[in-house]
Amino acid sequence: MSIVPAPEIAGVWDIEVGRIGDERGYFAETFRRDLLEKAAGRFDWLQDNESLSRRGVLRGMHFQIGEWAQAKLVRVTRGEVLDVVVDLRAGSPTFGRHLRRVLSASRGNQLLVPRGFAHGYLVLSDEAQFQYKVDNAYAPHSEATLLYSDPALGIEWPDVGCPFVVSAKDECGVLLKDVKPYEIK
Repeated sequence: MSIVPAPEIAGVWDIEVGRIGDERGYFAETFRRDLLEKAAGRFDWLQDNESLSRRGVLRGMHFQIGEWAQAKLVRVTRGEVLDVVVDLRAGSPTFGRHLRRVLSASRGNQLLVPRGFAHGYLVLSDEAQFQYKVDNAYAPHSEATLLYSDPALGIEWPDVGCPFVVSAKDECGVLLKDVKPYEIK
């Protein structure tokens, strides 16, 4: 397992999972607390989430505010997505900047996203199963959505051969200029 800091934005980590394969398939360790803590610090993961979506589904850009903020360890177990995070940390030199990664089941790569980031993804394959760990319980009253299409973000969403499928909530996200930066404690 390789855990390296993302060069674009401090605090985000790229994770490559080593696979041992033979004629039967492969074996991989997809989570090692000791290695993750040595590289990125301690996270107290308390919940695992999963979603299944079809091509063109765009989920995001979601974040939790206040005491309910969440760090996420994300991966794809079927299909492929374009995963995007936006830095919303107060005082960060990369505030408002985004990072994009293609996460795929075939590659097995993961992304560690600390608290203080908006997160979303676009399904690139016919179907994608997305799994993630969070370090804080979901609290509907603290959920917020950053508008995925805000020109100030400069996110280039690729053409996936069909119109995007976006929830009404995600279509009504706030603009970056209206987001209160996340205070790191």
